[in-house]
Amino acid sequence: MSFSGCTVYPERPIKVFTQATGGEGFERAFWKEVQAQDWKDVGSHLSSNFMYVTPRGRWERSAALEHIQTLRIQDYAISDLSTEMNRDTFVVSYTIVLHGTSQAGPLPAAPERRMTVWQQQKKSWVAIAHSVLGPVPQ
Repeated sequence: MSFSGCTVYPERPIKVFTQATGGEGFERAFWKEVQAQDWKDVGSHLSSNFMYVTPRGRWERSAALEHIQTLRIQDYAISDLSTEMNRDTFVVSYTIVLHGTSQAGPLPAAPERRMTVWQQQKKSWVAIAHSVLGPVPQ
C-alpha cells in the first residue's frame, strides 16, 4: 500500500508569530501583527540592525518602525510567495496588496513586490532586512 505526499488536513492560518514555522509563516504573522497594531510584537521581531529599503529611501530600525506604525491596514493579500532557506536565514519574496492608509493618505491599490530576510538569533527569528521593490508591472 502506498500513500501520496498530500496531507488530509487543511492549512492552518497563522494567528500569532509563535505559530510560525518557516519563512512564509513569519511573513504572514508579521503582517497580522501590523494589521492588529501590535507594535510591541512587531518591534520584537525586528533585529537591532534592521534595514528597510523602499523606492523613497533607506531607513534603519527606529525610523522604519516609526514608518510601519503609521500604517492602518484594513486588509491585505499575499500571493506569489517564495521562500529560500540557507542555514539560519530565510529569504522571502512575495506580492502584497495592502488596503488601508498611512500618514501620506490611502495606500497604493497596486500590488507591490517585497522581500524580507529573516534570521534566527538566539531563540527567536527576526527580520534583518525588508525591501519594497515597487509596483508589479501590469
